Amino acid sequence: MQIKAPRGTYDILADDSYKWQYIEKVMKEVAEIFGYNEIRTPLFEHTELFERGVGESTDIVTKEMYTFHDKAERSLTLRPEGTASCARALIEHSLYNGVLPVKWYYTGPMFRYDRPQTGRYRQFHQFGIEAFGSNSPHLDAEVILVLVEILLRLGLKNYELHLNSVGCPECRENYRRHLIEHITPVKDKLCEDCQLRYTQNPLRVLDCKNESCHKAIEGYPTLYDNLCDECRNHYTKVQETLKDSGVAFIHDDNLVRGLDYYTNTAFEIHIPGIGAQSAVGGGGRYNGLVKDCGGPDLPGIGFALGIERLLLAIDTLGKKDFKAANIDVVVITMSDKYEDLAIQVLNHLRRHNIRSEKDYTGRSPRAQMKYANKLGARVVVLIGDEEVENGCLTIRNMQNKEQIQVENQELISNINNIL
Repeated sequence: MQIKAPRGTYDILADDSYKWQYIEKVMKEVAEIFGYNEIRTPLFEHTELFERGVGESTDIVTKEMYTFHDKAERSLTLRPEGTASCARALIEHSLYNGVLPVKWYYTGPMFRYDRPQTGRYRQFHQFGIEAFGSNSPHLDAEVILVLVEILLRLGLKNYELHLNSVGCPECRENYRRHLIEHITPVKDKLCEDCQLRYTQNPLRVLDCKNESCHKAIEGYPTLYDNLCDECRNHYTKVQETLKDSGVAFIHDDNLVRGLDYYTNTAFEIHIPGIGAQSAVGGGGRYNGLVKDCGGPDLPGIGFALGIERLLLAIDTLGKKDFKAANIDVVVITMSDKYEDLAIQVLNHLRRHNIRSEKDYTGRSPRAQMKYANKLGARVVVLIGDEEVENGCLTIRNMQNKEQIQVENQELISNINNIL
């Protein structure tokens, strides 16, 4: 029986990996321009971190985490998201005692058990940024500007930025009571999940993907109408800063985000052209997360972008200005007795940063030329009896088919003139 990749996972083959490299390069460049530095955290953490950080009532913790026990019977979980791991690293290394804010970016695989579909996998990849140590609404706006700048540099100009405030714990508790009062008379019309969780965390009903739940709670009180003065002023300043920066947004009362740690600013980016799963990323402020994870009461904000979703969005553009790195030069031997010399020439080319290749399967000279064409080589270097006798090499321009013989020491300069 053939062994295949587990359901919900996939291989990124060479024909696609260059797209990933392009996207990751853009994201990292933008993050670094804004002053964010890379952090790399483990692929698995103690399960307690996600229970405390993400929230025990969330779908991620109750349904989607890949949790296992190691040989010492410790409960470990493959990371379902990146923010909690960053908070743990901040606390473990006492970085809150240094220069604030701490500004990080990360990229890598995450793991959630979910029904696979287009743009959603059990192993998926995210790029994210986190900023710890400031409650400034200007930092909220900066984080959103990083996200918008990434999209613009990728050519994704037709995005929708959805924005809301989920308030602080105090005004959200007041809102929670109003929302429960509104939902209780219609609770029987909710889906099974929402019936179980609406008293514990009624905001999760607003985040439910079941349309019947939204219809059942029509006319519900909004978070915005229940914000305290401090939270309302914070949200107003974020909006003003985005407007001043030329960034359009949609105030969205339905936007509450699915994780328990969010406070104040919450946002999502949608690309309407990629279908039902149009959200490519989002984030918000999480001022209680570091404390919940065992650290000081330190504010934070960040976002995560789904790379698979970004790829879907970019494919809708028919984008052609990024491509795989083709081989520039192929070294061809007229006889296998010149294999050692070909390796020397190949090493010389590569030391000068010229993407080079040769045949390793014993092809004939004619077949080697076809191989060079398939690789998209712009130049071939020919090594045969004549070249060895004359102490030179033959360069063939694959575009105009012109050939010249050059001295060995002139090889690099002549190839660079063609490339």
